[in-house]
Amino acid sequence: MRKASCQLLVVSCQLVLGWVMAAGTARATTFYVTVAGLGGEPDYEQRFTANAMDLDKIFKSVAGAHVTTLTGKQSTKVRLTETLAQVAQEAKPEDDLVLTLIGHGSFDGVEYKFNLVGPDISAADLAALCDKVPAKRQLIVDTTSASGGAVAALERPGRAVIVATKSGTEKNATVFARYWVEALQDPTADTDKSDSISALEAYAYADRKTAEFYASQKRLATEHAMFEDTGKGDAVRAAPSEGREGALMATFTVVRIGAAQAAMNDPAKRDLMAKKEELEQKIDALKYQKAAMEPGEYKKELTAALLDLAKTQEELDK
Repeated sequence: MRKASCQLLVVSCQLVLGWVMAAGTARATTFYVTVAGLGGEPDYEQRFTANAMDLDKIFKSVAGAHVTTLTGKQSTKVRLTETLAQVAQEAKPEDDLVLTLIGHGSFDGVEYKFNLVGPDISAADLAALCDKVPAKRQLIVDTTSASGGAVAALERPGRAVIVATKSGTEKNATVFARYWVEALQDPTADTDKSDSISALEAYAYADRKTAEFYASQKRLATEHAMFEDTGKGDAVRAAPSEGREGALMATFTVVRIGAAQAAMNDPAKRDLMAKKEELEQKIDALKYQKAAMEPGEYKKELTAALLDLAKTQEELDK
């Protein structure tokens, strides 16, 4: 047993060393592809688009990055297929790929699909498209409902997969995306003080903030984020003290702290970020209470909150 454990440790160390060496290699770029899927309702459309555009802004501050963000009518299976095909042509083995999916997902017990304008795209189709990208290190962040149902199709060696739900049966709209975006803007997410935020650090931050959200709302959590980064295992909630899970994510830098963090270091911007989160929580609470509210009052309060959120976002974007 001890011999087997030592062999596993050696293999794990070799894998980590390989990933670290790849991370340290001078690479042409990191390819960031972000997609805000079909919202179905105005508030979801606004939220998904805002999250995607926040990521667009963050990623465009990364030196040498190649950034593509699809929102609204652009969020189709055809455009996403074309985008990943273009990345496959341009990327090199030493490059990184970060694919982020924001929106709604569905799972019928067999197949997961990401909801887009027009035909949806399955996890198997997404995996096939990403398999064609030469980048040896890949990160797929699926923040949608039912995203846990996508892990089996998406996982492969060299690819880390983060999902907002523990299975395909957690079908309620998620808030994980909000805190994933926040993690990439908040210097406190950089727990090892390396001036960079790894996939594992961002995951831990977003997972914690998601749990705090449900606790603050006094609601039973309907989403439980998980990840898989060995390529052939079951998704886990947290990296164990020993083992391979989390090794790739710990060495996968999503963003480096710099110009993109200016907003968090500006007191005025920080206050606006706090206001934005409060408004988003208010909208979530309203949707949760919808059945118990008079329709006219619900619409009035939701409209007011959405307008206030739009104004706050406008101030943040200045």
